[in-house]
Parts: sequence; C-alpha cells; structure tokens
Amino acid sequence: MRQGATLDGWIFFAVFTLLGIGVVMVLSTSYLYAEERFLDGFYFFRKQMIAVGLGLTALCVCVVLPLAALRRLNLALLGLALLTLVLVLVPGVGVARGGAQRWLPLAGFSFQPAEFAKLALIVYMADSLARKGTKVETFKFGVLPYLIVGGLFLALIVLEPDLGASFVLGLILFFMLFIAGVRVGHLLCLIAAAMPLLALVILGAPYRVQRLMAFFDPWKEPEKGGFQMIQSFIAFGSGQLWGRGLGESRQKLFYLPEAHTDFIFSVIGEELGLVGALTVLGLFGVIIVRGFRLAAQIEDPFGQYLAFGLTALLGLQASIHMAVVMGLVPTKGLVLPFISYGGSAMVVNLTAAGMLLNLSRRRT
Repeated sequence: MRQGATLDGWIFFAVFTLLGIGVVMVLSTSYLYAEERFLDGFYFFRKQMIAVGLGLTALCVCVVLPLAALRRLNLALLGLALLTLVLVLVPGVGVARGGAQRWLPLAGFSFQPAEFAKLALIVYMADSLARKGTKVETFKFGVLPYLIVGGLFLALIVLEPDLGASFVLGLILFFMLFIAGVRVGHLLCLIAAAMPLLALVILGAPYRVQRLMAFFDPWKEPEKGGFQMIQSFIAFGSGQLWGRGLGESRQKLFYLPEAHTDFIFSVIGEELGLVGALTVLGLFGVIIVRGFRLAAQIEDPFGQYLAFGLTALLGLQASIHMAVVMGLVPTKGLVLPFISYGGSAMVVNLTAAGMLLNLSRRRT
C-alpha cells in the first residue's frame, strides 16, 4: 500500500456486500429451524458469525501475505489437505451426518477437509504450472502429474461421499490445465476417461439416480425425488419482482429442505424477489469479471494461474448453486459463497477472496 498499490475496489465491494446479505439471510432462513431443533433460534447464526470472524481474519492475513511465502507453502498445504482427506474417512475420527462422512472435529466445531482441498490444489497447480512453462504441452509434464494428484483428491472426496465438491474440483483442474496451454487432445482424453467413472459413481448410488430422474421431471415424484426442486420453484414464483419481504418466506417454514445452506438462493428469490436475486447474481458477476481481468493483467505466471483458479473456485460454486436451485442442473449439495451457512466454506471462500485482493495490489 505504501508503494501506491491499491486493492480492487470492485471485488472488495462485491465480497463484503455478499457477506452482509449472507449474514442477514442465514438468520432469516435458520431461526425457526434452529428454534425447533435446538430451542435456540440463534444457534446457526451464532456459529456463522464465528466463521465469518475467522474468515475475515484469514482474509486480512492473505491480503498482506507475500506471494513468495504462499508459494513456498504450496506443498505443505497440499500435504495437509491430503492428510485431512484421509483422516476424515477413518472410522471414529471423521464425523458422519446424513449418510456422509465429510467432517473432522476441531475445537468444538466441525471442519470439512474437501473445502480446504480446493484451495490447496489451486495454490499447488498455480506454482507447478508456472514452473513448467511450455513443458505442459507434453503428456508427461502437462497431464500425468495432475492426473495423479487430482485423481487422488477426487477419489477421496467421492468416498465421503461428496459428488458436488469433487465435481467443482474436477472442473477447476480442467480449466487451469486448459489456460496453461495443455494440448486439447490430452484434455479430451481426460474427459473421455472421466465420463465412464462419473456414470459409475452416479449409477452406483440409487439416490443419485433418483435426483437425476427428478431433474428431468420433478413432478413425477413430487413428494420424493422432486420435492426439493418443486419447493424451490414455488419459492421463486412467490417472490415475483420485489419479493414477499425480508423474513416473510413461507417455503423456509419446513417446506424447503436445507433452506439456510443448499437452497438459500431460493429464499433470496422469495423474500427479495427477482430484484434481489439479480443483485446477488450481479455481485458474483463483478467478482468473476474482475477476477479474470486481474488474471490477464498480472505478468507473473504464478499470480496469473492463482488469480484464475481462485476466480474459477468462487464463480463455479456460485454458478452451480444458482443453477441447481433454478432447476438448470441436477440437485447437488453446494453452498453459495459468502452467503450460505457453513463454517468451512465461509473461511475458505474468504481466504480465497483475500488472496484475490492481494493479487490485485500487484497487477501491472
């Protein structure tokens, strides 16, 4: 800052506006559910505020952290992420909820290693791709190492199971390889190899097949596979242009499952209407456009790949979440960055935002 470099005001504004909306919406969507389940309407809100505090601390640290120090830590971060992904699958160590074992206990809270793994893999790939330069055009240097590392991460996350997180991680891996200059033929081979595995994962779990069928026709089973999607449609339809008003959602009253996490954008559409939904969409659009613009402005290859990966992380999660609740893609559990309830995701996404703001100080 003393050298005249300034943070990207657009990214800063968009992140903190979304964070403010998120704080309000988590309280609005979770209060009655928390009151019913825990006899404490502020149960989820209080935990979310702790996560926001930790995330903002991480954001501030990342804004001033020298990129050279972050680059030196990339293998340590990768190793730690891999270790936590293994530990979460160990019986008696990982915490299981709703048929999935995705959390590790940490100081009275739960930590989701898959969220941290996304960030660790981005930093690792940014450093590795920057070092290799044109060598990425060869299969040996440009595909094989990332196929091994990324494949291991994806396999561990699928075993939890968490198909949503693995899907996002796989897309980030693919897009970072693409912009690094990996041959299109090699990438097409990766896609061809991944499709049968994806089909096997989906067909191997009856509930995933049910979700897929519900995506094509949610009204065929309105009380089973299509229930979530139908309730989401009702929420958006009820909101119309200006919404029912803050706190006035009806679908969050035990109709819409996971209203404070996976379907929070539906409640935004109901309470704040089309105007509120488009405002949120526009704020994410600002982050995506400014983030990719930043990646194009930076001369340092590590900074370029890091800015692209971080922007892709935030943009993909937001896009998929909003596409899911609007019925554009099959249902999968993904939070809306900076808005949905979820401590691990909040801390990681604010950390990613801090890194982006750091990079914006170093643009040319």
